[in-house]
Amino acid sequence: MTPTTDVRDGAAAEVDAGDETERFVGFERPDGRIGVRNRLLILPSVICSHIVADRIADEIPAAVSAPHDHGCAQLGADNEQTERTFLGVGTNPNVAGVVVVGLGCEEIQSGDVAAQFSELGVPVRELAIQSEGGSDRTIERGVDEASELLEELRENETTGTLADVTVGIVSSDVQESTVDYADPLIGDFARRVSEAGGRVLVAGTERLLPHADEALANAATESVEDRLATLLEERKRIPTRTTGLRQRAARRSYDEISRSWGGLPIRDVVEYGASATHDSGIAVVDAPSQFAEAATGLAAAGAHVIVHATAEGIPAGHPVVPVLKVTGDQTTYTALEGDIDVDATAASTSAFADAVTEVLGGEPSRAERHGLTEFAITRVGPSM
Repeated sequence: MTPTTDVRDGAAAEVDAGDETERFVGFERPDGRIGVRNRLLILPSVICSHIVADRIADEIPAAVSAPHDHGCAQLGADNEQTERTFLGVGTNPNVAGVVVVGLGCEEIQSGDVAAQFSELGVPVRELAIQSEGGSDRTIERGVDEASELLEELRENETTGTLADVTVGIVSSDVQESTVDYADPLIGDFARRVSEAGGRVLVAGTERLLPHADEALANAATESVEDRLATLLEERKRIPTRTTGLRQRAARRSYDEISRSWGGLPIRDVVEYGASATHDSGIAVVDAPSQFAEAATGLAAAGAHVIVHATAEGIPAGHPVVPVLKVTGDQTTYTALEGDIDVDATAASTSAFADAVTEVLGGEPSRAERHGLTEFAITRVGPSM
């Protein structure tokens, strides 16, 4: 194993990129990245085409669709964010290729999205319902195009370690069981990934707002501090839809609300829908704590896998990224044992790392096994 250098708090230490128990088999992409799933994404460019996209995906075993209510009558930054998210999700390393399905009269045109995927090196096909002569013809041609695209894609298996992994984290509440059990377990694993040279992406910007000074002091560089300060100032001016969570976060310390990423220095700030660019360590993704919107933001940023801390036991996953559910609430675990991957009150860091590595290697998470997925894109402002 090749040692990597991880710099924390000004100190450098050589650490292994991952031991034998943390190796997994994935899929090598043309740009050298490793995917842990081989998804063919059927992406509707607008709400009006999502049923057709769903039906195309239903006919292709390797395909997943991403139904949403965006792409039409959106304004300015909101429109730009939706398009940026499409591109981020479609370039996730778990995606082998994309079929973009449009209607034909929407604001975000399927042809424009497909052209951008092509420029980014993503294998892509495109079709629009109005151009094809209706839904039935579009479904028929979409199945043909998806099948042809799959035949062109080669499955090059390769071995990866935690150094190759980007882990997404969303802790969707600040209940006692989450803060005391689930978050520390996830945070220990986040440190393990970071020390191996991997990346960790953290959603839930609103919980930082009551602790802006501590968060800024924890920025790894002046540049990151400046970008984080700008983000937090913008979020303070926008009414949050999670006022209750923000208020509960204010009653906690920064140490408590940062436990899910081990309190590590923040090395980057990632715009919602954009791909993360930092080499290793922790990055904050400008995403809310609501699971579905957070998961899409993390997928767009490049997460291979998402770890979701939940006291309520929210069972949904994501179409592109496998999701592991972690709870520290015994009542929730007892009620939803078949939907929860990890009981944080009983798992060690090593056992948790093993569970994540198994999913990275292809073992389906509980949400995957049940076929439970949600795809949602957060909004900047009002739509028409």
